[in-house]
Amino acid sequence: MNSIPADLKSKALETPHLAAGVVCADQISILDAVKEGVGINLIDPMLIGNKNLIIDKANEVGLNIENFEIINTKDDQEAASVACSLANDNKIKIIIKGNLHTDVLMRSYLKKEYNLIEGRRLSHIWHMTSPKLNKPLYITDGALNVLPRVEIKLQILKNAVEFFKKLHSSKPKVALLSGTEDPIESMPSSIDSKKVMELANKENVDALVFGPLAFDNAVSSEAAKIKGITNEVAGNVDILLVPNLETGNSLSKIMVYYMDACAAGIVIGGKTPVVVPSRADNEVSKLASIMAAVVASQK
Repeated sequence: MNSIPADLKSKALETPHLAAGVVCADQISILDAVKEGVGINLIDPMLIGNKNLIIDKANEVGLNIENFEIINTKDDQEAASVACSLANDNKIKIIIKGNLHTDVLMRSYLKKEYNLIEGRRLSHIWHMTSPKLNKPLYITDGALNVLPRVEIKLQILKNAVEFFKKLHSSKPKVALLSGTEDPIESMPSSIDSKKVMELANKENVDALVFGPLAFDNAVSSEAAKIKGITNEVAGNVDILLVPNLETGNSLSKIMVYYMDACAAGIVIGGKTPVVVPSRADNEVSKLASIMAAVVASQK
């Protein structure tokens, strides 16, 4: 079983008892994670959804909810709207997705009336840890932006750098991933990577950014050395900016299922970080994702 990343836990606990809205909270796995979060004083949850179902599921996991506010709603859409309204009013600082589809929650989040979009593109980031890694690996965006154009990739990069700096004092090393380390017209992602690198340098993004890089050259110093790639990112990457959702999604799941990785995933770029776990994520991953959202909420 994978374990909670120490860096996320220690940083998240710097702001204990953070107000969290759990949307459609009638889900065993998310309530298990909430229970653990409450037990370490990480969050103070507000449970939103079908009140009777929430009470039943909470009893199943042994979560004492007598001191929690429960907001009864008639359906998923209303639950999502209530959570976004609470975030708008600063009554909750993070949103946690429970038993509803991500698109239902995010459609509400994007509505102008809730003022949760702050002029930036929303993006998803994974904080990945594994016994086989000597430091966390960040993957973005493997869950929200399907095939982002160059300008959107630059915004995704900025979101990732901002999140990284809440956990680390150093400049992140960012690899703009493609299938090659040379820009070639037949591989559009390699051309995009070069353009994103140029824009990042032009705008003085506070990171070491290089692209394109193939995966092996990004993560293996030996592979980079063999190919004669000597930039500061190659072989020692912190953040992988992937060319499309399929790449990031596959990469993270390969790490989970073949490297026993803990995947802490959140949506960033808006006023309120959002935990959007997969139904297949285990309790440890969901708790780590809540911790990541708490970190992202810190100023």
